[in-house]
Amino acid sequence: MAIEVRIPTILRQYTGGQKAVEGTGETLAELITDLETRHAGIQDRIVDGGELRRFVNVYLNDEDVRFLDGISTKVADGDSVTILPAVAGGSAAAQPVPAELTAGQRSVPADGR
Repeated sequence: MAIEVRIPTILRQYTGGQKAVEGTGETLAELITDLETRHAGIQDRIVDGGELRRFVNVYLNDEDVRFLDGISTKVADGDSVTILPAVAGGSAAAQPVPAELTAGQRSVPADGR
């Protein structure tokens, strides 16, 4: 039995379009190194300087590994690892919703009030 690794769309170019791949290792670091042997380039997108990249979230059986042991988190056969890019939003140009906008309104009236 192996460890299933779910791959986000943005990284599927490294897995030949596969949504999920399998790997082995005793730690998350070893698992990622193992993935690199079959999916060249993926490791650099997940790891930087021996640590998980800041804007990549990795979950082991739905637990964020940053709250476990990070890249040193132990993994085992049958585990499921999910890699997700962090999503940022908003814009410097974004403006707050007017206080007059009620919960029932779907847009700001044409007169801006």
